[in-house]
Amino acid sequence: MGAGQIFRRTSHAVAPAWRQSRGRIWLVVVVLAVLVIAILSVGTGSVAIPPLTALKILLARLPFVTLAADWPASSAAILLDIRLPRVALVALAGAGLASSGAAYQGVFRNPLADPYLIGVASGAGLGAICAIVLRMRFPGLVGAFGVPLGAFAGALVTVALVYVFGRVGRGMPTTTLLLAGVALGTLASALSTFVLLRAGQQIGLISAFLLGGYGSAGWEPVLIVAPLVAIGFGTLLLLARPLNLLLFDEEQAGQLGVHVERAKLIAVVAATLTTAAPVAFSGPIGFVGLIVPHAARLLVGADHRRLLPLSALGGAGFLMLADLLARTIVAPEELPLGVVTAFAGVPFFLYLLRRAKNAAFF
Repeated sequence: MGAGQIFRRTSHAVAPAWRQSRGRIWLVVVVLAVLVIAILSVGTGSVAIPPLTALKILLARLPFVTLAADWPASSAAILLDIRLPRVALVALAGAGLASSGAAYQGVFRNPLADPYLIGVASGAGLGAICAIVLRMRFPGLVGAFGVPLGAFAGALVTVALVYVFGRVGRGMPTTTLLLAGVALGTLASALSTFVLLRAGQQIGLISAFLLGGYGSAGWEPVLIVAPLVAIGFGTLLLLARPLNLLLFDEEQAGQLGVHVERAKLIAVVAATLTTAAPVAFSGPIGFVGLIVPHAARLLVGADHRRLLPLSALGGAGFLMLADLLARTIVAPEELPLGVVTAFAGVPFFLYLLRRAKNAAFF
């Protein structure tokens, strides 16, 4: 039995009423958890800001909310101008990577499809690095959206090649998917290294980018990434019903009125956009799109109407927590974010491979 067959057998396009109710409960729980992690994240740093103070500073910025400013002005400046933009960008990256992972798994009908494992994140990183080098050498040629566009182009080319080389007949077995993803991801990484060696004085900047991290990003990247992730995620939500039907069989989905190839193309482009936009500013960060959708699927099932929102929220919370650990484990130094997610993701991936072998995935 193939990976897609097992994946489809455990998936349901329409969840029963009890699962829908449980899905809403888990959604509320995850929202509250994300808010708590966000408050802790913006308050943690070389200058500690108590959670209650951080919450009051944030609430004071809301319209129609008046609070006495009993906190130091420096605390407000640090939180609003330095930490909040970083946390917001991390949350957007986690939401984009996790929702795209859920979409790739649905489109390819393969539980191991992930932006990092199938090489899409590496392709996006290559495109972003090329755009960064071009912007350094020709400042007037590449504007503010040049890096996200480069990442999107690199990711789109990579996922198209994975689809071409990983497809066997009418399906996409786990073996060929992973082999195609590893081969193309390795090629993209090698090309990134080549560009890195040719970058000259900017080699440090690009090296930090490849390891995955944010630093003092400011609000400009957030204002660029947010609408791109919103467009990609919104498109995926509109495709929730076709994605549900594709879990069963392309022929059955076509009989139920789904234009299969068009739906798959739009879903892949939207998922690639939600991957490329965060990667453009953070570098390739692995395993978010693998761990979070699996956890969300265990909680609410495979119905994409609930799976996608829960994956996005869970991805935001997971990556914010990883970023919090990256900033505190070896403080005052900071670990690259990709290192933290790899420590969490590699054991999970090996567990999935072991489980796949026992279930005769291959």
